[in-house]
Amino acid sequence: HPLCIRTEDMSTERLPLNTLAIPFGTAGLAEIWTAAAPALALPEVIPDALWLLTAMVWAATIAAHIVRGIRVRRPLAEQLRHPAQGPVAALVPVVGMLLGARLHLVAPLLGRALVVLAVSASAVFAGWILAQWLRGGVPGGVVHGGYLLPTVASGLIGGVTAASVGLPALGWAAFAVGVLFWIALFAILLARFGALPALPSPLTPTLAILVAPPAVAGLAWMSLTGERSGPVIDALVGLTVLSVLTQVALVPLYRRTPFTLGAWSYTFPFAAVATFLVAAMPALPVITPVIAIALAAAITALVGGVTARSIGYAVATARAEEPALSRRALSRSPR
Repeated sequence: HPLCIRTEDMSTERLPLNTLAIPFGTAGLAEIWTAAAPALALPEVIPDALWLLTAMVWAATIAAHIVRGIRVRRPLAEQLRHPAQGPVAALVPVVGMLLGARLHLVAPLLGRALVVLAVSASAVFAGWILAQWLRGGVPGGVVHGGYLLPTVASGLIGGVTAASVGLPALGWAAFAVGVLFWIALFAILLARFGALPALPSPLTPTLAILVAPPAVAGLAWMSLTGERSGPVIDALVGLTVLSVLTQVALVPLYRRTPFTLGAWSYTFPFAAVATFLVAAMPALPVITPVIAIALAAAITALVGGVTARSIGYAVATARAEEPALSRRALSRSPR
C-alpha cells in the first residue's frame, strides 16, 4: 500500500497520514454551509455545528496519531520522509487555519493566534519538505496530487484565513506562495501523469485535489480584495469549470478504484469548488438559493457517503488486525 510504510503486521504501523484528510473533509462541508447559509436564510447554528464537529474530528485524529505512534514506537519522521505520505501532513496546520478563522468570529484574539500559529507551522513544514525534494531521489511513480498540499493548499488557504482575521499582509504573502507553486507544481504533475505509469489505486483519489486550486485562489482573492466579481474572478471561474470538467471525465476511473480512506481526498476539493461558485454567484434572488442548496446538498451527500464507507472500512481493518494482535499478546505472555 503506497500510503503505508508496510510490514507484514499492520498492527505495528502508525496510522496512515491520509486519515488527516478526514477533518479536512468536514471543514469543506462546514465551508459550503457557511457560504450557503446567507443565500438560504439559514441560522448560523448549522455552520457553527459543522465547525464544532470539524474541531472535534481534527483533535481526535491528531490524538489518535499520537496514541498509535506511542503504542507502536515508530518515529513520525519515518512517515514525514515517506514520498507518498509525507506531503499529506500539511493538512494538520491547514485545518488549524480554517478553524482559527471561524474561531475569530467569537474569540478574535484566540482565532488570530491560531491562524498565525498554523500559517507559521505550514511555512516551516513547506520549507522542510521542499528541501527534501530538492535533495532528489523522490520516486516519480508515487508523486501525486497531494504534493500540492504543503505549498499550494497551505498558501492559498493561508491567504483566505489571514485576511479574514485582519492580517492582509500575511494573507498576500501566503497567497503569493500558493500561486507560485500552483503554477510550478501543476506543470510538474501534469508531466508526471502523462509520461509515467498511472498512479497506484490507493493514490488515485488524490487526482481530485487538482480541482481545488483555482477555486481556493478565488476565495483567497475575494478575502484579500473584497471583490466578488471582475476579470480575476471571471478567469478563476473559467479555470474552475475546466477543472471540474476534467474531474467529470475521471469519474469512471474513480468508480473502478477500490475504496480506502484515501477517498477523503474527494471531499474538500469539491467542497471548495462549491463554496467558490456560491460566493462568486451574482445576487440573483431566485436562482442563487436554488444553486446554493443543490451544491450544499451534493457536498453533504458526498461527505456522508465517504463517512459511511469509511466506518465499514475501519471495522474491516480492525477485524483484520485482531489475529496479529492476538499473536503478539500470546508471544509476550509468560510460559
